[in-house]
Amino acid sequence: MNLQRSQLRAPWQAFHDRIEGLRPELYRYCRHLTKSPYDAGDLVQDVLAKAFVTVAGIFDDIRDPRAWLFRVASNGWMDRVRHAREDLAVSLPERSTAGADPQLGREAAGTLLSRLSAQERAAVVLKDVFDFSLEETAAALSTTPNAIQAAVHRGRGKLDSSPEVESSPPPSAAVSEFVAAFNARDVNRLSALLLGTTTSEMVGTATQYGPNDAFHPRHGLIKGMMSVYSGVDPRCREDYLPEPARAGARAHRGGYVVLFWCKHTDGEAVRAVQRIENDGEGHIQRLRVWFWTDDVIAELCRELQVPFRINGYRYWGPTSPHH
Repeated sequence: MNLQRSQLRAPWQAFHDRIEGLRPELYRYCRHLTKSPYDAGDLVQDVLAKAFVTVAGIFDDIRDPRAWLFRVASNGWMDRVRHAREDLAVSLPERSTAGADPQLGREAAGTLLSRLSAQERAAVVLKDVFDFSLEETAAALSTTPNAIQAAVHRGRGKLDSSPEVESSPPPSAAVSEFVAAFNARDVNRLSALLLGTTTSEMVGTATQYGPNDAFHPRHGLIKGMMSVYSGVDPRCREDYLPEPARAGARAHRGGYVVLFWCKHTDGEAVRAVQRIENDGEGHIQRLRVWFWTDDVIAELCRELQVPFRINGYRYWGPTSPHH
């Protein structure tokens, strides 16, 4: 049996169209729950995938999509926290063996376990940030109003919003070489950075494997990033000058990101952000680009204090198959 992309693409795009207006609030909620913009963006994508599958398998219509999506997000995040704590509990004894610094394990455990519980954080965010009633919050978290009232009380008392300070090491050889080769438009040098198993992902849109896919002349992810951004909704490129982007590395949250700068009538602005995971030997294992993710781009660029433009949430327009 073959999985036909065309059979799944139209209903997936139609689903995105229906809930597009809820994306900013959904991202805000996920961002309050998670540690970073990257984690929030990943949680949003997981929520949309789970919601898409769930809607197809239930009998009744969703009467309050906003509250329902928040419930899916809450459940997904609490599952992540539970699994992370289980993994930490299993791994800590191994990390305290001879030759390792036991303080590192204690600090990692303390950082995770000193935070609010999953339910406390979700309850505080829904109640105080999104103005859910006790009953609505209880429905979103599958519990009772009394339990929510107690969780909110405990959470408010423990909540610590102090920012975390991280230092960034020098950029890896893979990041530096990618930036240099990209700006030189040297496809051979870029291709040499990728392994046959490298995953290239346009977050929320497409995933490709190996250099052949990434540099395909028609739909290659890296090839597309080197081109003029003509597929963006005209409303999001009114002041865009159709010239290829320039890449630049910036320290961010203990690592490095690659920013893609495009020319506009009032100067350069970032339109995409990329993270690179390397194998320690100068090759790229995983490459992730945030392009059709307005909320993530906006937050990252504000943190970096750089000008930016958004591209919308979709790569399809009014001529897509479901219209």
